[in-house]
Amino acid sequence: MRGIEIMKSITIHSIDDSLYSKIESVAAEEHSSMNKTVKKILAGAMGQTKDITAGRRKDFMDIFGKWSKKDLADFERNLEETRKIDMEDWK
Repeated sequence: MRGIEIMKSITIHSIDDSLYSKIESVAAEEHSSMNKTVKKILAGAMGQTKDITAGRRKDFMDIFGKWSKKDLADFERNLEETRKIDMEDWK
């Protein structure tokens, strides 16, 4: 398991309604999950302001890439059938 980072988890019990609502509000404003929001708040409070998701990006770089114009054209062509609306399906 060399080279694999094991992420830790914690559970926080008995968060009062007011604090929970504030965290929930921030998450909604940022279009983020509660988990990501709490991690961001904790990181900021601890002086670790780097993007907490940046480290995971490198784990997927081998499957990311840019599409060529041909790739995009093929993708769009393959989607054409899914964009058709058959009114018979809606009766």
